[in-house]
Amino acid sequence: MTHDEARRNLLDLQRRRLAPGLAREVSDHLAGCPDCARAAAAEAALGEAVERRPRHPVPPALRRRLERIAGSHAPAPTGLAWPGRPAWPERLAWPGRVAPALAAALVAVAATMAVQRARQPAPDPVALIAGEAVNDHLRVLRSAHPLDVESGARHEVKPWFEGKLGFAPAVPAAVGQEMRLRGGGLGWFLDREAAVMVYALRRHAVTLLAFPVGGLAWPDGGRRLESVRGFNVVLWRSGGIGYALVSDVDAAELSGVAEKMAAGS
Repeated sequence: MTHDEARRNLLDLQRRRLAPGLAREVSDHLAGCPDCARAAAAEAALGEAVERRPRHPVPPALRRRLERIAGSHAPAPTGLAWPGRPAWPERLAWPGRVAPALAAALVAVAATMAVQRARQPAPDPVALIAGEAVNDHLRVLRSAHPLDVESGARHEVKPWFEGKLGFAPAVPAAVGQEMRLRGGGLGWFLDREAAVMVYALRRHAVTLLAFPVGGLAWPDGGRRLESVRGFNVVLWRSGGIGYALVSDVDAAELSGVAEKMAAGS
């Protein structure tokens, strides 16, 4: 027996589907061929892993539907029974039995997903903007060097942005004695360039993002407060520039800071 012939029969040998004579030939080949023996061990390990995989029950309605379809296409089974083993079908009409059941399952899954999507409310575009602001704030927190210019002086940070952006962002003054400006840098907000200004309010990091709002579903009116994943975000705009102030500071306090910053922007 060749190596290819032996390896083609490994799975059937493990599942005891081979005729006794062929099973002895494959077993004898494995006994004298280390490479094929390793292949057989790998096949056995794979089979054990498949058997240990998580199993989830089929919904009763789908099970009944599949049984009706399979029963309507199933031929009368004929087969051979090995000693000590259940009868194995001599011929399985796979196209006739499996294809309709699989098609029905796919249709049922697709219909379920469509119903679930229809029931889900459309996402709030302003909430998506707030979520992106939180993502940018987290990138600042995780970055080893988040600032391109480190300075607590507005007259040093604001000129640094000149010529580096297609717009002129305001650099608001820190609010109160407990807040200070740390510096600024360049970034991206969704698909557009942004100015990133970083402040410290006591031990809290505060990020102010400035970016063009053209094409974004920006909230009407004045400031808007959003809470996302434990962070608070205050949004406002000045002309065509949008501002997003992000921190884990209390919502009321952050809103007060944003009010004063917006007046200066």
